[in-house]
Amino acid sequence: MIYFVSAGEASGDLHASHLMAALRQGDPKARFAFLGGDLMAAQAGRPPVVHYRDMAYMGFSEVLRHLPDVARNLRLARRLLERLRPDAVILVDYPSFNLKLAETAYKLGIPVYYFISPKVWAWKEWRVKDLRRYCRRILSILPFEVDFYRRHDMEIDYVGNPSVAEVDERLGLLGDSSQREAWLAEHGLKKGTILALVPGSRRGEIRCNLPVMDEVARRHSYIQTVIAGAPGIEPEFYAQYSKLPVIYDVTFELMAYASVALVTSGTATLECALAGTPQVVCYRSNGSRLAYHLMKPLLSVKYVSLPNLIADQEIVPEMLLHNCTPDAVDARLRELLPGRSARRHQIAGYQRMRQRLGTADAASGAAHLILQDLNHPL
Repeated sequence: MIYFVSAGEASGDLHASHLMAALRQGDPKARFAFLGGDLMAAQAGRPPVVHYRDMAYMGFSEVLRHLPDVARNLRLARRLLERLRPDAVILVDYPSFNLKLAETAYKLGIPVYYFISPKVWAWKEWRVKDLRRYCRRILSILPFEVDFYRRHDMEIDYVGNPSVAEVDERLGLLGDSSQREAWLAEHGLKKGTILALVPGSRRGEIRCNLPVMDEVARRHSYIQTVIAGAPGIEPEFYAQYSKLPVIYDVTFELMAYASVALVTSGTATLECALAGTPQVVCYRSNGSRLAYHLMKPLLSVKYVSLPNLIADQEIVPEMLLHNCTPDAVDARLRELLPGRSARRHQIAGYQRMRQRLGTADAASGAAHLILQDLNHPL
């Protein structure tokens, strides 16, 4: 069968690549066309139609500036769907773009499966009706989404969270303290406490969050601080906002080996929690108080970070928009330094979060349900 897969971000590229591998196990003749990244390309044996680097725009102003690019990408994807007529369309998060593809596929009579469903429980709840209409099946990686969709008279499948298996596998490769020391030496780092700065994978995220993180780090000059570089973001871009060292392709290892981290809200907050590293979640955007008050009524959840949402309680501090200032972030960071009680409380919260996520293999579960549905449609 032919599968068209669409992922618009680095995390989507990772999760979609595992799903593609699982689909190939159940369907050895599987062929893929896709929008995504290098990990998906390795599975498909071909480059993406559009790389996620040319899709991942953050915030209203950045999307507005790149509207011609977004429109061009959508035209390319729609034309490919019309020409290729795949057996299934699989969408991975990235709702503003992917829901438009879902509509096109639905009109063409192509079944649509949404893996890692949009966060409609947080805002834009009206998108539920589009999901109900266009998608044959929704495959969730967040356990609390099941109850949310049931309130909208929709049944979805929780297939487990892919980050659990991915993180546990990578933790198993990190080894003991001697391996940590070897890793530090390999990257030109010293022994001792490390503060990891994870300002996001998009230029807009980095532009907004890294200056705050850098200011906080400079208040702790005795702590070795390192920036996690995102794929496709050149060192010169980071240098505009910080003179701290940047290392690439080892974001997870950096978070796992760090004593504490400042992390921009997103999938990285969950990976950091699963790795057991205390963190402060940052999301500055444009930092506007007005933006905060405009967004707040639209949010229908108590929290925005995944660890807190999954646990349904505050495990990690969330410093959002105009509240994401160097003073506020620094105050919460100090509470998480080694020896502090808040640090122990956060690590205990991580264990409760893990219990709620379970241990199911998300990619295998999702692939099984997709293949079962395609081979035995109702």
